[in-house]
Amino acid sequence: MGATVTTANSEGKTWAGGNEPMGINYGKMMMWFFIVSDALTFSGFLAAYGFSRYKFIETWPLADEVFNHFPFMHGVDAPMYYVALMTFILIFSSVTMVLAVDAGHHMKKQKVAIYMFLTIIGGGIFLGSQAWEWKNFIKGEYGAVETKGGSILQFVDATTGKRVKLADFAATTTEERQQLTRDKGFWFSSESTLPTYSVNQVLEGFKANPNLVVRTETIYHANEATLKDPKLHPELNKSPLKHKTVLTREESLKRLADVHYVVEGANLIRNEYGPKLFANFFFFITGFHGFHVFTGVLINIIIFLNVVLGTYEKRRNYEMVEKVGLYWHFVDLVWVFVFTFFYLV
Repeated sequence: MGATVTTANSEGKTWAGGNEPMGINYGKMMMWFFIVSDALTFSGFLAAYGFSRYKFIETWPLADEVFNHFPFMHGVDAPMYYVALMTFILIFSSVTMVLAVDAGHHMKKQKVAIYMFLTIIGGGIFLGSQAWEWKNFIKGEYGAVETKGGSILQFVDATTGKRVKLADFAATTTEERQQLTRDKGFWFSSESTLPTYSVNQVLEGFKANPNLVVRTETIYHANEATLKDPKLHPELNKSPLKHKTVLTREESLKRLADVHYVVEGANLIRNEYGPKLFANFFFFITGFHGFHVFTGVLINIIIFLNVVLGTYEKRRNYEMVEKVGLYWHFVDLVWVFVFTFFYLV
């Protein structure tokens, strides 16, 4: 009985080893390994975000109210418009990267340089836009107060239902204020910056303005029958979207009796938008992604310079453009998931 001998040639070259198993060279293979491992990292972050949001689903901030700014349009409510524009710019930069890779396959140096340059411009605009979003998020716009239990209370006009800034009603009083430092604080705690207004100034201003009421972190749907007084928030009757619960004047005064801190903007300790985890996830997830975009822009600049200098023309291939293109597409794809789960859902 004859033995059957299987050779590498009979099995084909797929598992024959050598320099390029599976037809992929070492550089591309390592890039794919990095992308897979990084994708798992982002998946873990988004899963943690989803778990935390589900845990605090009744008090989680509404993205339409937090990210409603647009450059050079002060005072205009533009919910998610600028974030959508940022997303479009980043996706468009991925298109120009595809065109650069295709031009490289056809050995068209000038087109590769043009499309790489447009990709760099798109990444730079996205980074600048993200920095602008961070600035507005950190600075805040309206301000709020925090109760001893950690709840965030915001202020609205009872007639129009619109948010009211602390600066529009806080009383001007002559009181000595001192920033809390570790040597003067309770249990050696400290505060980063002293709020513009004290708790007493906010409370006195609230009492002097009878049209003001408080809204809490609790979310409800406008089409539900849980609204106690439709006159407090007339625009809710026109929309089925989620809104925050608005209290009556009497209930507002009761809740304000438990206030102990004025919150302006956001940091890693507290924020005027709601649970502190919201700001923590915003800084970490968008910051981590922004670092990837920044790294990608730097790499793209290096590749662009090599294209201009004719480095890849001499090698007779633009494989490096394709490798960095894989990374750039991954960064764009991750942002699509961040945009969907963090901003839209």
